[in-house]
Amino acid sequence: MANIKQQKKRVRIAARQRLENLRYRSTIKTLTKRLERASQEGGKAVADEHRELVRWIDRAASRGALHRNAAARKKAQASRLASGKRP
Repeated sequence: MANIKQQKKRVRIAARQRLENLRYRSTIKTLTKRLERASQEGGKAVADEHRELVRWIDRAASRGALHRNAAARKKAQASRLASGKRP
């Protein structure tokens, strides 16, 4: 544990940021599963789910929760799912 006041503050900030990053990654996983389910069922829900997933991926990448290459990979996987092709 840190003894310096500023380092204690940095530990608190890092913990808060870690939780926020986890929230982004977890939501992206959940939305990916929903997109998979929607693509198997078919219908108009696929486009909505895809749009929502891409929005979360872009937001996570811009915030630094995801690396930009990882975000690009996840978006490519999402577009393959939305088009009906198997990964």
